[in-house]
Amino acid sequence: MSETNNTFKKAPKRKAEKARTVSVSPEMRQAYADLITEKATKQESYGRHLPGTETKR
Repeated sequence: MSETNNTFKKAPKRKAEKARTVSVSPEMRQAYADLITEKATKQESYGRHLPGTETKR
């Protein structure tokens, strides 16, 4: 156990990978935005019908 100096060394930093980009048409971008807003409105209306955060005793 005389070689403990290598045990707690930091790992070398990794090189950052290049980000992958995707180009979409404006129609697809609008369709995706519509999907997000539709999902948000569904979640909001669903949450409206749930019982409140009040605790029952």
